[in-house]
Amino acid sequence: MTPEELIAYYELEPIPREGGLFRRTWAGSERADGRPDGSAIVVLLTADDYSALHRLPSDEIWHHYLGDPLDLLLLAPDGTASAAVLGPDIRGGQHPQLTVPAGTWMGARTRGAWSFFGCTMAPGFTYEDYEHGDARELTARYPAEAARIAGLCRP
Repeated sequence: MTPEELIAYYELEPIPREGGLFRRTWAGSERADGRPDGSAIVVLLTADDYSALHRLPSDEIWHHYLGDPLDLLLLAPDGTASAAVLGPDIRGGQHPQLTVPAGTWMGARTRGAWSFFGCTMAPGFTYEDYEHGDARELTARYPAEAARIAGLCRP
């Protein structure tokens, strides 16, 4: 499939602040606190966009579906940083599925023209959970990653 076909098929819309195009494909039953038991989305990132650094209060599982691999920057609460590649080449060190622990700053960019992937959370995502990364604050906390942070933050 092409990115245009994916956009039409899933009726993808822009992700507020974060970047990319998405569609929620599942939300579980509503819990007493108003959150769904779980949620799942599909996301399309193209070479002219990226998933801005953000963090969530629950683990988030990323799944690669189609297109090019995706580079992820992960900034852990303990001050360490790591990188991972979401993609199909398991022998080459890529991950078809990757869990980002709660409280970890995460941002991503496609390695090619486009990447189509999914994210799953339990309990489910709510917009109140989303915390947008600030380049100045993140650079102060993770100075060795300053260049990558600058490339994955937006106002």
